[in-house]
Amino acid sequence: MIVVTGGAGFVGSNIVKELNNRGVTNVVVVDDMTDGSKFRNIVNCKVADYIDATDFREAIRTNTFPHRPRVIFHYGASSSITETNGKKMLDANFTYSKELFHWCKDRGVRFIYASSAAVYGNNTAFAEGDFQEAPLNVYGYSKMLFDQYVVKNTDLRSPQVAGLRLFNVYGPGEQNRDTIPSTVYQFYEKRKSFKAIELFGEYAGVEAGQQKRDFVHVQDVARLNCWFLDHPEINGIYNVGTGVASSFHDVATEVASHFGNPEGYIKFIPFPAELKGKYQSHTCADISKLRRAGSVLRFRGIKEGIKDYMEWLESPEGLAR
Repeated sequence: MIVVTGGAGFVGSNIVKELNNRGVTNVVVVDDMTDGSKFRNIVNCKVADYIDATDFREAIRTNTFPHRPRVIFHYGASSSITETNGKKMLDANFTYSKELFHWCKDRGVRFIYASSAAVYGNNTAFAEGDFQEAPLNVYGYSKMLFDQYVVKNTDLRSPQVAGLRLFNVYGPGEQNRDTIPSTVYQFYEKRKSFKAIELFGEYAGVEAGQQKRDFVHVQDVARLNCWFLDHPEINGIYNVGTGVASSFHDVATEVASHFGNPEGYIKFIPFPAELKGKYQSHTCADISKLRRAGSVLRFRGIKEGIKDYMEWLESPEGLAR
């Protein structure tokens, strides 16, 4: 049995689908379906059971969860970078993760979890290691805190523990996520509605539209999670991105070009005052550690990835979302 927390969410549902693609159906999905629209992410998936996230956490706390899975993919957390309630954020991303980590460690259950590139903040180096983290918000802090906790509390006797620092993920399934979807999807919705795609203007020495991110397709992220499933000997914290930074202007151009000539559909707006001092102007995953670990997974660049995503959005499955 495999448990996927956040299994009806954006990344989690894609992991469930990748497991199904491999013929694995003995999967328990853990999630909060208060937003019932998330069912669309797993309506075509084969799963063994669904457990409410609150009930699952209580079972973990009280040692009453009746199963012993071989691995838990932990993607059930708060991913809102604009959340300011630190108590709520730390409970969701740190305390809950700690509880699950120790439950797995005590029972010999492998634990693969989502970290985030938000731990790096405005740092100019994006390699896993000491003193590289400088989060700009409580979300990034919560992820950094748990990464540090895992490193301090993992030893050679521990089952596999792998933390995946996700960069800017986009792709199928994000329409029903709890937080703001990727800029790729936002740009698509704007252009589809014949509205201009709005990019941030110049700020802190970065030219208008030249803020950059490492955009990674969610299906590649799901495949990488399953690569770790195939390699129980691989432990540690790893960046997950393409290793290439693309500007928002380049992404906007790719999306707008899907509909024809992009001219007139990209405009610049003043940089938002509320984001000043809290915004990452550049991210780019250093994936050399991942390559040294033996992963040769090919990550799609933005041209291929955006093309694939646009085609999916206009397919019967995408339109049904």
